[in-house]
Amino acid sequence: MDNTSKIIKIRKNEDGEITDVMLENKTILPINHAILMAKEGLIDGTIVMRGKNGGEFLRNDPNSSTIAAISDLPTFK
Repeated sequence: MDNTSKIIKIRKNEDGEITDVMLENKTILPINHAILMAKEGLIDGTIVMRGKNGGEFLRNDPNSSTIAAISDLPTFK
């Protein structure tokens, strides 16, 4: 049984940073929860990267068939 899901929409703050994601099943997750799920392989098409400042962020998996960058996904309120 496949328990993974894909990110379909994002929410950004006034600084343009992603704060939340919406999965295919309409579940809304804070970005830190989405990062934890991606580390466990529960979100399709994403990988977790570590930035220069030491913080972690989601990025599209280059080996996946996902075509849009996470930051370019449609937004929701």
